[in-house]
Amino acid sequence: MAVIEYSKVCVNRQEQPVLKDVSVTVNEGDLIFLLGRVGSGKSTFLKSLYYEAIISSGEAKVLDFDLRNMKLKQIPMLRRQLGIVFQDFQLLSDRNVYANLEFVLKATGKRSKDEIESRIAEVLNYVGMTNKGYRMPHELSGGEQQRIVIARALLNKPKIILADEPTGNLDPITANDLMQLFRQIAKEKTAVIMATHRTQIAESTPGSRILHFENGVVTEGVTESNRIYEE
Repeated sequence: MAVIEYSKVCVNRQEQPVLKDVSVTVNEGDLIFLLGRVGSGKSTFLKSLYYEAIISSGEAKVLDFDLRNMKLKQIPMLRRQLGIVFQDFQLLSDRNVYANLEFVLKATGKRSKDEIESRIAEVLNYVGMTNKGYRMPHELSGGEQQRIVIARALLNKPKIILADEPTGNLDPITANDLMQLFRQIAKEKTAVIMATHRTQIAESTPGSRILHFENGVVTEGVTESNRIYEE
């Protein structure tokens, strides 16, 4: 089942093309890596999926939302079905892990204390951080913080996870551990789309797809130029 359908999508910024005639279909359970130089359009593609970068032309559908004809009231509805994982974590530094996750659930309309506690326990267990709810973000390693960010992205049981360089600040062993977690998420029928510079991880992940970005143009599959992006 397709969760994203783009046909000849273009995105302009200040009248300059950033994405050009992008045609991509993503199905539930797909694990997709976005490879390309800085400025090639990877982040813009991700932002277009949650309606932060506005599509200039073409046809674009994410889940049941037509991005070319979105109404303002639909934007929060779309974003609640997406989980976003940032490279720089963006955890609230003045509260512990549990309170960070509680904040998100309350912001999206959850009010039952039992329901909130149960869901937080579920996602922390899923990412292997069961005993870290009381910790402050600064007390966690980079890999642990990223696991909490993934837990946060999973809170509302999204159908799509978007990750922008989630392993960029991590050592190779920690990055590989996180990739196993993303693979597990995809196996459970949630599509995972990840921008990365780690070509080796992209090429060595079984069952994944690679989208190569170059000057706003997207092609699928491994190319020789992919390898220049390796960190």
